[in-house]
Amino acid sequence: MVKIRVMPTLLHKGMGLVKGIGFDSWRRTGSALQAIKVYNMRGVDELVFFDISASPDDEAPDYEQIDDLADECFMPMTVGGGIRTVEDIGKMLSVGADKVSINSQAVLDPGLIAGGAKNFGSQCIVVAIDAIRREDGGLEVLTHGGKRSTGLDPIEWAKRAAALGAGEILLTSIDRDGTFEGYDVALTAAVAEAVSVPVVASGGAGHYAHMADVLRNGGAAAVAAASIYHFTEQTPQEAKAYLAAEGFNVRL
Repeated sequence: MVKIRVMPTLLHKGMGLVKGIGFDSWRRTGSALQAIKVYNMRGVDELVFFDISASPDDEAPDYEQIDDLADECFMPMTVGGGIRTVEDIGKMLSVGADKVSINSQAVLDPGLIAGGAKNFGSQCIVVAIDAIRREDGGLEVLTHGGKRSTGLDPIEWAKRAAALGAGEILLTSIDRDGTFEGYDVALTAAVAEAVSVPVVASGGAGHYAHMADVLRNGGAAAVAAASIYHFTEQTPQEAKAYLAAEGFNVRL
């Protein structure tokens, strides 16, 4: 049986890590290197690292930074931010990323998903989807750090991304991001039911029961979170112990 993964998310902006609410109101949370050293000791399954200023500011990935971080990271690391070409994917993998996450550019050029999967394998291509609920009740994918509308339905976009070769969907609810109110279970369930690849739930975790909820009722294969680890005393290791006690198959 495939084990449930607990995945801290690190958001890098400018000179350090940040965390906000609804992709806004950013607060500084420290350095990436120090966070990685802490997570090395805390039983983390995988780490997600996003340079959230790269795509909105039209910047190239900082390969040197990822190379340095990968040298200190003793767990699989998914890296995203500024990836625009198949060559970028290859370079990111060569400096130490285990998986590459594409978001804005995947929407602009869906062929990037297929090209990445063809050249490097679907297992290392993650398509990140940032979704918001509109006032009319509909769902929409936003790109460039939640700043650009796309008109895309997240469920249909997830299906297309998986068909093009994405090996995983990292689904973030912008509405729930940083709120501690729990994951958008309905959204996660809709996407998980629509695709055959693993869906990583992100956005809204406030305590471990929220993780159990989205795993049990949302069909998620993994839970990503940031604020819960930055601003509370809760840890990935305790999260896995809680989930194990709830009957989930986790790596302890």
